[in-house]
Amino acid sequence: MKLCFLVSEYFRCGKYGGYGTSTRLLATELASRGFDLTVLTPRRGAQPADESVDGVRVIAYPAHNLRILYRHCRALAADVYHSHEPSLAAVVARRAMPAAKHIITCRDTRLTRDWLIEMGAWIRDGNYRTLLSFPYENNPWVTQAVRAADGVYCPNFFSRALAQKKYHLDKKPDFLPSPIRVPPHYADKAANPTFCYLGRWDSRKRPELFLELAVEFPNVDFIAIGKARTDSYDRKLRQRYGNLPNIELPGFIDQFASPRFFELLAPSWVLVNTALREGLPRSFMEAAACGCAILSRVDPDNFASRFGFRAQHDNFAEGLQWLLANDRWRALGQAARAYVSDTYEVGAAVAAHVDVYTAALRAGEVSS
Repeated sequence: MKLCFLVSEYFRCGKYGGYGTSTRLLATELASRGFDLTVLTPRRGAQPADESVDGVRVIAYPAHNLRILYRHCRALAADVYHSHEPSLAAVVARRAMPAAKHIITCRDTRLTRDWLIEMGAWIRDGNYRTLLSFPYENNPWVTQAVRAADGVYCPNFFSRALAQKKYHLDKKPDFLPSPIRVPPHYADKAANPTFCYLGRWDSRKRPELFLELAVEFPNVDFIAIGKARTDSYDRKLRQRYGNLPNIELPGFIDQFASPRFFELLAPSWVLVNTALREGLPRSFMEAAACGCAILSRVDPDNFASRFGFRAQHDNFAEGLQWLLANDRWRALGQAARAYVSDTYEVGAAVAAHVDVYTAALRAGEVSS
């Protein structure tokens, strides 16, 4: 079976979001199991045009150059093309290889309100180039490609209805889990209450609300993993909060290259998410795998409500106190770990993807 992943981001060369992390882990695991897999992704910065990353061939083409993408799709002649988020790449793949099987995962289905929040943040951050992603992902050809796909899936439960609505599908997409490494034993929790933030320091994610908690609760330790998209905003936050004795700002950590990522996450008690909107953040599941409770404004799949505290009105301080009272965080973190182990564990998640690809190919054999 020859596979091709079409992705707008892959954890590599300056693109380090949860979506790209999930795709890289899945691709690496499939390659380690002997699958012939190639990733097609827009080229960023000094990224090589063709390289091997952890046993996976990664071809980077000029962003938005659909003609070159078409040539790559034709040359690869894969059995299955898997688009990780609907976009014009899925349209191109189907036109290039109509006889192949085409699978689409709707990772972060955004309706109008979501896009308005995203665009407002991009404008505030001066990230105007990212505005191009709206027409790239939202147009009639993309909708048609989703409706014509051999399988449409979501990696969470709450967005299945959103994807059905957005792409006018006859039924909700099926659930297809993203892989999460669940450590067999997670490290002992820190002796002192420790709250962790994990993600980009963008205006939509509002990291300053997390950092302000460190000012309000000097007896609690805070770790903010990540960095801002712009050096000026990153520097501003570090100058304002970096000298606080109860806060650690380790910057961006490549979890594929350094154990420090989980060395910081595992001892934490609670993961805090202050974003205005999210899909189901990968950080939720990575933290849950380490036995962390969740404190968040957003509540996809009722994750914060079930495994922590939902700060729906930005009442993060109240949530912090509630989770610490009577050690509530501990049982909630254990429940979160059990849920992620049952639902997203890497072995089962990879096997579920293999089943999807195999079923699509067998359906083609039967119909022919």
